[in-house]
Amino acid sequence: MAVKIKLKRLGKIRSPHYRIVVADSRTRRDGRAIEEIGLYHPVQNPSRIEVNSERAQYWLSVGAQPTEPVLAILKLTGDWQAHKGLPAPAPLLQPEPKADKRALFDALSSDGEESKGEAITPKAKKADKKADEAAAASAESTEA
Repeated sequence: MAVKIKLKRLGKIRSPHYRIVVADSRTRRDGRAIEEIGLYHPVQNPSRIEVNSERAQYWLSVGAQPTEPVLAILKLTGDWQAHKGLPAPAPLLQPEPKADKRALFDALSSDGEESKGEAITPKAKKADKKADEAAAASAESTEA
């Protein structure tokens, strides 16, 4: 019996999360698993990866074959390198949290005054607009 380490998909349509499972290679993707050895949540920022390293090492040592996505995850966590006897990878770097866009906008737009949330450009009144159009029309008629 061939054993695979693969991802079992859970979650809603646009919010997937996966469990890393050990299963018979003939079972369907979300079918019955022999053992669950980890989690993978790609939608979270940063992605959440948890692998029970001891169990992953055991299953790799008895011949379980990881699928390509699981192999990438095992390489990130360092379990694949430990199994193959390679040097450990660099630790995962956590991205710096992004600056709050609203705070950045307020800091740039305020010139020592409290922001009122109004439009930056002044609103043109309809009467002013009609007067400008009339002046332009009279200027065109005098030129011709």
